[in-house]
Amino acid sequence: MDITRPLNIKVIGLSLGSFLSITFILCVVYDLIFPEARMYESWMRLLPGFKWLTWGSFFLGVIESFLYGIYIALVFVPLYNLFNGLIGRND
Repeated sequence: MDITRPLNIKVIGLSLGSFLSITFILCVVYDLIFPEARMYESWMRLLPGFKWLTWGSFFLGVIESFLYGIYIALVFVPLYNLFNGLIGRND
């Protein structure tokens, strides 16, 4: 694998968005099985408009989690590609 090859922002964004959406869904299921965990309180702070638990709020949480993944990719991938270009070629 060529270390100087840039990351693809679309691939990273879709991967991170999917990962965070799946993680959100698993956390909601866990909270439904083990209500004493009260993980939903964290989601209510992290996801604007999320309330425990309605279908609309659930789908809002899935979408917002996905968008957080896209945001991370939009910030991370250009930074990675920049530093990989600057430092990766010197190794």
